[in-house]
Amino acid sequence: MRMDPEQPLNAAEIVNTWSTRDLAILFRDYGEEKHWKKAAYAIVSARSAHPITTTLQLAELLKKGLPFNKKGVHPATLIFQALRIAVNDELMAIKRALPLAIEALVPGGILAVISFHSLEDRIVKNVMRHAADDKVQTSGLCGLFIDKKPQLEIITKKPIVPNEEEITQNPRSRSAKLRVARKI
Repeated sequence: MRMDPEQPLNAAEIVNTWSTRDLAILFRDYGEEKHWKKAAYAIVSARSAHPITTTLQLAELLKKGLPFNKKGVHPATLIFQALRIAVNDELMAIKRALPLAIEALVPGGILAVISFHSLEDRIVKNVMRHAADDKVQTSGLCGLFIDKKPQLEIITKKPIVPNEEEITQNPRSRSAKLRVARKI
């Protein structure tokens, strides 16, 4: 799950050492898992008998303890998403990279971003909206607005998502969302 093998934090450490509360918060916030408490308790209970050392072990444990969703997605999917995001600090990477990408574009340049879950998509959408806005809201009692020059023109008001044929050809594309903007 680590993009950088030299990164000290790994999924095994999270699964085998984090508290029930910390796991639950991770699964709720990064996995957007409906059964986040149940998943955390199942992991902590199972690891008390023996450490969880493989992804297959974890997947089987979650398969027994969590229901499949209506679309038939494996119960471990969102838990693995949460672990991957935490291990790689993915959301912070997106927050750092997008402004740099916008800055690197020449006028007329196109920024196209594909996100694969709602947490990423929300960040992409908000960064693009902020860069396309001509006002900056400052904090304070009155919510003062300051004029600014927009950096982007948003081309896709709604994200472009794969159609049924694309999903059939590439099932992993089912959650992909493409947002596009042009540098002004």
